[in-house]
Amino acid sequence: MTFDLSAYGRASARPAPVNSMMEAFASDFRDGVDINLGVGYVNEKTIPVRFLTEAMQTVAAGAAKYRQAFNYGGPAGSANLVASLRRFLGPRAERQRLIIGACGATSILDAMADVLAPGIVVTSDPMYYIYCEALERKGFQVLAVPEDSEGIDLAELERKLAALGDDVRRISYFYLVTVNNPSCTMLSNRRRRALLDLVARMSRRQNRRIPIFYDLAYELLLHDPAAEPFVSVLPEDDLGIAYEIGTLSKVLAPGMRIGYLLGPDGPFMNAMVQRTSDTGFSAPLFVQEMASYLLDHHVAEQLCRVNAGYRAKAAAVRDGLRGVLGDAIEESRGGSAGFYYYLTFRDVETHPSSAFFRFLTRSTEPRVMYIPGEYCVHPRGDLVEQGRRQLRLSYGFEEVPAILRALDLMRAAVEESRSHARR
Repeated sequence: MTFDLSAYGRASARPAPVNSMMEAFASDFRDGVDINLGVGYVNEKTIPVRFLTEAMQTVAAGAAKYRQAFNYGGPAGSANLVASLRRFLGPRAERQRLIIGACGATSILDAMADVLAPGIVVTSDPMYYIYCEALERKGFQVLAVPEDSEGIDLAELERKLAALGDDVRRISYFYLVTVNNPSCTMLSNRRRRALLDLVARMSRRQNRRIPIFYDLAYELLLHDPAAEPFVSVLPEDDLGIAYEIGTLSKVLAPGMRIGYLLGPDGPFMNAMVQRTSDTGFSAPLFVQEMASYLLDHHVAEQLCRVNAGYRAKAAAVRDGLRGVLGDAIEESRGGSAGFYYYLTFRDVETHPSSAFFRFLTRSTEPRVMYIPGEYCVHPRGDLVEQGRRQLRLSYGFEEVPAILRALDLMRAAVEESRSHARR
């Protein structure tokens, strides 16, 4: 006797590979012994506990500004938080609608897949594997396009679009993480504008609006002073197709679960608000009010502190990668924004069946947790072979000494892998 599951339920009944790996590893992870370079948690030292306490006390005091903060909220989000975000975002928010998600940016991504017609979603390769796997479970087809140093490769994109033939009309939307997860490749300003122009031309040819979503999850963590500041394309969108997805998780606290969507008003935005209402009215109102308070009083100081911390860690890990793994690495991306490095090894495979992975996860040593590149590239895309030699390393959660210890263990794993190949 079995349950009568939906197509999505049947697809979800078997955990995704990365889900299974993380669950198996986390079930007996030894704090203070094993080293977590896999889960993309923020560093605990970046969470402003003192400011959060101050914000909670202010909201709980019942000031008129934060009235009924512990009751239900409206599905479009707290008016205070929307106003605070508009001030924080500046000109890019003018003439745009701004709504708050039910539970962080992830709830916005999930809602998009419910209110937009199923079809083809165009994204980059390596891809944001968590969302792309969810899309395919929901019946979407993911078209993953390899990236270059500026983001999704335009020539490869044009080639893949042409190869679709008449199926190009099945494209549902474009989804781009502007500081890519997993690779931390930064989508350049000229590339994001070129993508907007391409999608606008396609929309006009097909006589329908094809949305393009820019996921800004890591943009506030631009900690390389030499990097080009990010520029929004929303003011340049004359067709009403560009949207930005933002989050406060990386700069305030992931547990606040504050995500927002910014873009042109219309039926799509109305549907997104209704989806939030169907989920449970809104994100917890008192948390939204706390976020509003923090944006109004402490965000500048917090941004400086967070980015200074990640800048120092990125530099230390970069030096460690060069000194410890230098000859083994074919390519390293990241280190300028966000908190990931994406490594391609020359001759060492990193997938869960590899000697490298088995060495780093044996129980007799401090175990090192990372995300294998095999999980980050599309399984039917162009980078499957490369993905077997890649991994995502997070320098967000652990402190530098633990990360450097992990790199030493990776060096030993490289030697073990090469020795295994010679046998």
